[in-house]
Amino acid sequence: MAMPASEIEALIKSAFPDAVITIEDLAGDNDHFAATVVSAAFRGISRVRQHQMVYAALQGNMGGALHALALQTAAPD
Repeated sequence: MAMPASEIEALIKSAFPDAVITIEDLAGDNDHFAATVVSAAFRGISRVRQHQMVYAALQGNMGGALHALALQTAAPD
């Protein structure tokens, strides 16, 4: 079963309450998304670790309910 963008955003927001999150459904199928997550929690942390943090926030849904997520992360300026 596909995962709606609102659920992805809610999971990320629960882990990073200050995050500014943009999610785009790339294929219109609720299965292939692109997300940009900007959070102060990422300050001073490698990009790989930032992505790991977001994947952890998705609580095991990657590869299951959420098939593909193109992810960009950053700390605010």
